[in-house]
Amino acid sequence: MESGRYIGIMSGTSLDGVDAVLVDFDHNQRASCIETFFSPFDNTLRSRLLALHHSGGDELNKAALISNQLSHQYARAVAILLERSALAPRNVIAIGCHGQTIRHCPEIDKSYTIQLVNAALLAELTEITVIADFRNRDIAAGGQGAPLVPAFHKAMFMDSNSRRTIINIGGIANLTYLDPKIPVSGFDCGPGNLLMDAWCLQHTGQSYDKNGQWAATGQVIPALLDSFISADYFACTPPKSTGRDLFNITWLRSHLQGHESPEDVQATLMQLTITSITQSIEQFYPATETVYVCGGGAHNFQMMRHLKNALSDKKLAVTDELGVQADWVEACAFAWLARQAILKQPGNIPSVTGAKGERILGAIYSA
Repeated sequence: MESGRYIGIMSGTSLDGVDAVLVDFDHNQRASCIETFFSPFDNTLRSRLLALHHSGGDELNKAALISNQLSHQYARAVAILLERSALAPRNVIAIGCHGQTIRHCPEIDKSYTIQLVNAALLAELTEITVIADFRNRDIAAGGQGAPLVPAFHKAMFMDSNSRRTIINIGGIANLTYLDPKIPVSGFDCGPGNLLMDAWCLQHTGQSYDKNGQWAATGQVIPALLDSFISADYFACTPPKSTGRDLFNITWLRSHLQGHESPEDVQATLMQLTITSITQSIEQFYPATETVYVCGGGAHNFQMMRHLKNALSDKKLAVTDELGVQADWVEACAFAWLARQAILKQPGNIPSVTGAKGERILGAIYSA
């Protein structure tokens, strides 16, 4: 397997901004993070992206223009990575860019997904080969097209002597179960931060609840939590994936009576994330010995404290202990997926996505 440098770019469901990483892979596919950079979305772009999650006037034109805008922001992030590491474009084999998801509908009667990025423009701006559109080949093969990071988790975090569950808590929370004796499995277990962030912004003006401090001032509303967790999605068996198409502020408001205090709703939303994670582990991965957390949720002190209590029979840690910092796991995953595409190696795991076989993922835009 070829070694070399790749860049991974991820802008996720949380809509906070762009994570970009420069990764060096050795001959054993081990990843070393050389440089990282975060580029936040401004409020205008975030609002426009949120609007594109729903049908509206002139949406095709708006989507195309935002794809170009995103590509320029991605390119600036690449330029900063190269500048900080004193490298030229020719020193990077390829960029793996997920793009910004605005629709994800994996249901059999729909089966489509849309990520905004002008990959051709990104290749022109950076002078580096770009791989994008990672989900559609898996969907064409009968899969959900997500989650895709479990394949990277397997490559980086599998251990021959232990059973591990990796939890990525971004806008959506997803699990990967790594047991050396059985095939890898994983799925989106429900909302991660996206509902908490939306509710926090609406009531405090802050884009997220730092350390879960605001949620800590409230009390969980049992009836509301029961209403949340009774949603059909939680009863579905894997493979399954989800996003803002289901879990959004409209979905949240449909469960409210109108008299709840905002801080109690926030506490209940945090508990929803915790409950959906812990119930999923208990139901599908009870043999887990250690749970490793990555994504923005790893920084939420209150959430981590409650997760530790709920998973008291297991060790709880962050992926930093496994050599990849929690904030950069997903971006590193797309650098790895780009490498898989260049090497013509599969990037999906059929037992995770439900695809009928392994597939090489991504469309290649040569420099």
